Amino acid sequence: MEQKIYNEYVEILKEELLPAMGCTEPIAVAYAAAVAVQALGEKPESVEVNVSANIIKNVKSVVVPCTGGLRGIGAAVCAGIVAGCPEKELEILEEITGEQKVEMKKMLDTMPMTIRESDKEYIFDIQIKACAGGHSGYVEIAGFHTNVICVKKDDEIIREKAYEEQGSSCATDRSLLTVEKIIEFADCVDVADVEEVLQRQIDYNWAIAEEGMTGKWGAAIGKTLMEAYGNSVHNRAKAMAAAGSDARMNGCELPVVINSGSGNQGMTTSLPVIVYAKELNVSKEMMLRALVVSNLITIHMKTGIGRLSAYCGAISAGCGAGAGICYLYGGRAYEISHVIVNAVAINSGVVCDGAKASCAAKIASAVEAGLLGLQMQKNGKQFYGGDGLVEKGVENTIRNIGELAKKGMRETDKTIIQIMTR
Repeated sequence: MEQKIYNEYVEILKEELLPAMGCTEPIAVAYAAAVAVQALGEKPESVEVNVSANIIKNVKSVVVPCTGGLRGIGAAVCAGIVAGCPEKELEILEEITGEQKVEMKKMLDTMPMTIRESDKEYIFDIQIKACAGGHSGYVEIAGFHTNVICVKKDDEIIREKAYEEQGSSCATDRSLLTVEKIIEFADCVDVADVEEVLQRQIDYNWAIAEEGMTGKWGAAIGKTLMEAYGNSVHNRAKAMAAAGSDARMNGCELPVVINSGSGNQGMTTSLPVIVYAKELNVSKEMMLRALVVSNLITIHMKTGIGRLSAYCGAISAGCGAGAGICYLYGGRAYEISHVIVNAVAINSGVVCDGAKASCAAKIASAVEAGLLGLQMQKNGKQFYGGDGLVEKGVENTIRNIGELAKKGMRETDKTIIQIMTR
């Protein structure tokens, strides 16, 4: 494999598979609040918040972890102010104390705070202005969860960088991603180059899935699946991914490793592969190579869709999981391409109506599509070019899904947000 492509693939995994505490959108709001207060230099007396509609959608209903069950943008802002430590980025809330939970609840009830929709057209935009004693600290995050593009104290610019909505928000070159090259990379990668980041994904995501399986979180989709449909590996793969979301969407304080900016996507793309690897009793090296496949396929599919859209990101991650499991069974580019196309044809069009308990059920559906796509391929069945969104060639079909999500579902996204906020 060409060294440039190899190096970029390693960096893509390191760039994307990051640890995060709780749903990433409210955590990004908390992180922004902490940065704004750091710029202000003192505890704020009031806060002004302007966020894009997609941030409103994804923060509205999900529990902010380490807050005692609080939900919404105001709760996330107060959590970030109380937590401080913006250098922790998406793990900013991991060490919240009981006293701080009391403080943030009091702050939420008493501190003047205005929350408005941003007047910018960015899909991902968070602007927070913290004010006290006639001074202000301001931050703007755009494009993705930790991409700080402006920090100011009053009118003095502390940090600023250019941002274009249509430009790449990633340091790595995602145009190099193709299904064929991803499989080639998985076959040849020196496991030592990716083991640390993948082992962290295994450890974190498995732990929160086991917690979700206790049944005390959300709608207990994972536990329900196990009780209703038994202990087959097929059902366990769906249940573990769903259980991780059960816990995460409902305030569990365990971290996850994300994929494409989302913990739900990180769990969906990894946990089914881990379940199957354990069932098949493959070597650790083989498990890691299969996780390379599942993660990079998910990232490849999400690149054309974008971080936030009306298209449920778990669907792409379910395709990635199906691809990784196919790899465990000996499938390579030809077989995996068919799995992806089959899965895409089954489940594309599931909408994202924000982060909340029902995400776990959507994850189960996404994994089911990936597994059905795999079984179709194993039995010589497939969907063909011309069947709806399917076009001959897996890369063409992936491109079509990106176009559907980014362009075709733009009005769908607006309607969803209007319904959720009216």
